[in-house]
Amino acid sequence: MSSPQTAPYYYVPGPSRWPLCAGISMLVTMTGASGWVNGMSWAPAVCLAGIAAMLLVLYFWFGEAIRESESGLYSKRIDVAYRWSMSWFIFSEVMFFGAFFGALFYARAVSMPWLADLDHKILWPDFAAHWGNTGPAGVVDTFNIMGPFPIPTINTALLLTSGVTLTIAHHALRAGHRHKTAVWLAATILLGAVFMGFQVYEYMHAYRDLNLKLTSGIYGSTFFMLTGFHGFHVTMGAIMLAVILYRVMKGHFTPDNHFGFEGAAWYWHFVDVVWLGLYVVVYWL
Repeated sequence: MSSPQTAPYYYVPGPSRWPLCAGISMLVTMTGASGWVNGMSWAPAVCLAGIAAMLLVLYFWFGEAIRESESGLYSKRIDVAYRWSMSWFIFSEVMFFGAFFGALFYARAVSMPWLADLDHKILWPDFAAHWGNTGPAGVVDTFNIMGPFPIPTINTALLLTSGVTLTIAHHALRAGHRHKTAVWLAATILLGAVFMGFQVYEYMHAYRDLNLKLTSGIYGSTFFMLTGFHGFHVTMGAIMLAVILYRVMKGHFTPDNHFGFEGAAWYWHFVDVVWLGLYVVVYWL
C-alpha cells in the first residue's frame, strides 16, 4: 500500500476470479512437477505452463491491488491488515522449511544410528551410520557429497550482501531519496540473480561431476528439496523486488507510506535467514 491513507473506512474489494485462477495454476504446476520427477514426457511442458500461468495471474491480481492503493481506496486499517497478512504468510513459510529441516534432522540423528545399531547388523552388517552414504540396501548409485566451498560460501556472501543493500535502499526510501533507493534496490536484485546463477552451476556440477541427484537416497532428496525450494523462493523474492523497483521508479511510495516495499523486504530477509541455516546444516554438518 502506498497512497495517502485518507479513506475513513475498511475497503472491501468485489468478487475476484484471481484466487480461483491461482489455485488452478498451482494445481497444474504441481501436477507437472510430480510427473517431471517421475520421468513423464509430458510433465516439463505442463509444469512450465503452470508457472507461466501463475506469473500471469500474479501480474493481473497484484496490478488490481496496486491500482486500488494508488486511487486512495486504502485506509490505515488496510495497512494493518496487510502487515498481519504478510507476517502470517512468512510464518507459514517458516513452518514449510521447518518440515524439511525436521526431515533432515530425523534422517541424520534418528534413522542413521537406528539402522546401524546392533539389532540391524544381521540385516546390513556393512552399513555405517555416516551422513552421505548410499543407504543400507545398496540400491543407490555411489555419489560424492556437496561441500561448502567454493560456491555455497560465495552464495552466502552474496545473500548477506543483498540484505545490506536492501537495508540501504529502505533507509534511502525513508529519507525520500528515490534515485538512491532505485540504485540499491537494483543492486539487491542483481545479487539475487547472481546467486541463482551460481545455484544452477552447482546443480550442474552435482549431476555431472558428483553423480549427486534427487534419487541419491535421503541425502540427495533432502539436499535438492532444501536448496531447490530455497532457490525458488529467491527467484520469487527477486521478482517481487523487481516489481517494487518499477513502482519506486514510478513514484508510488512515500517516506511514510511504503508497505509494498517493506513486505518484499521482510520476505527477502526471511530468505536470507533460511539460507544461513541451510548453509550450516546442509553444507557444513
